[in-house]
Amino acid sequence: MKKVGNQSYILNKPVNIAATASIVGPKEKEGPLHQFFDQCLEDEFWGESSWEKAESKLVKEAVSMAISKSGIASSNIDFCFAGDLLNQCIASSFGLRETNIPFIGLFGACSTFVESMIMASALIDGDFATNTICTASSHFCSAEKQFRFPLELGNQRPPSSQWTVTGSGAAILTKDGTGPFITSFTPGKIVDMGIKDANNMGAAMAGAAEDTLVRHLTDTGREPNYYDVILTGDLGYIGKDILIDLVSSKGYNIKDIYNDCGVLMFYKEKQDTHSGGSGCGCIATVFSGFVYQMLQEKKYKKVLMIATGALMNSTSTQQGESIPGIAHAISIEVL
Repeated sequence: MKKVGNQSYILNKPVNIAATASIVGPKEKEGPLHQFFDQCLEDEFWGESSWEKAESKLVKEAVSMAISKSGIASSNIDFCFAGDLLNQCIASSFGLRETNIPFIGLFGACSTFVESMIMASALIDGDFATNTICTASSHFCSAEKQFRFPLELGNQRPPSSQWTVTGSGAAILTKDGTGPFITSFTPGKIVDMGIKDANNMGAAMAGAAEDTLVRHLTDTGREPNYYDVILTGDLGYIGKDILIDLVSSKGYNIKDIYNDCGVLMFYKEKQDTHSGGSGCGCIATVFSGFVYQMLQEKKYKKVLMIATGALMNSTSTQQGESIPGIAHAISIEVL
C-alpha cells in the first residue's frame, strides 16, 4: 500500500523532476529572487491587448520553455495539468490550446501547482504516464479585476492584502531521471476558519496549511527538521505568523526551517506589497526558479512544499460567505 496514515502517500518509485521554467512580471523582476527566473517581463501586457491574453501567453511560453529544456518531444508528453485563477481557467486552456498534448484543467486556487504535481506523480507511479507537464499561472491585473476592484478605481489596499504574482511556472515530471524526485504527498482537506475578508487571504488559508502539515508529519512519523526547508505557497506575512503559532500549539516548532513563497517574492517595504505575494503563479515560479535551482545545487536536499488556496470567488464574497482554505503538500528530495 502506498497510503500511510490517514491521508499521505509514499510513491513506490520516486518521480523525477526533469526540468522547470519560470516567467514573471516587472514587479517580480524587482524582487529578491529575480536572478532565479528564466525570463522577466518589462510590462504587464507583454505585447497583448489585454491582461488575460498576457496571462495565457505566460502559460504558453513557460510550458514551451520547460519542454525545450527537458529535451523531451511534446509528442511524448502524456498529460498536461494546468490551472489558474480566471473563470473556467481560461488562461490555461487558451494558452495551451495549440500544444496538442492531452489536457487536464485543474482548479485549486493558489494551491493548483502542487495539486497538479500530485496528480501527475500519482499517474506516473501508477504506470498510467511516462512524461507529464505541470503548470500554473496568475496575473496581478486580471486577478484584481476579477476578485476585487478594477485597477482604474485606485482603491486603497489594507495592510493584510497581498500582491498577486504575475507569472507562470512549469515543471516536467518523468518516470526516469536523476532527480530531484517527488517522494511523497499529502492532499489536503477543506478547512474553513470563518474569515470573510477577501483582503486577508493569509488568515483564511493558514488553518488548511496547519491541518495538512500536521497530518503529513503524523502520517509519515517525521519531525519538521527532517526537511531542510518547509515552504508554504502564499500565506504572506500574516498567514505565516498564524501558521507558526497554530503548528506550535500542536507541539511542532517550525520557525527556523519554515518560510513562505509570498514572503520570499517581494521586498515588503521597498515594493509596498503589504503582506507579501499570492496567486497560482507565486509558488509555481518560486519553485520552478529558486527552489529547483537550490535542489539541483544540493543546497536543499529535502523540501516540503505546501501550496495553499482560498476556495472562493467574487460571487461568494458578495453573498457574505466565508472563505474556505485548502493546502496540498508534496515532498521533494535529492536521492
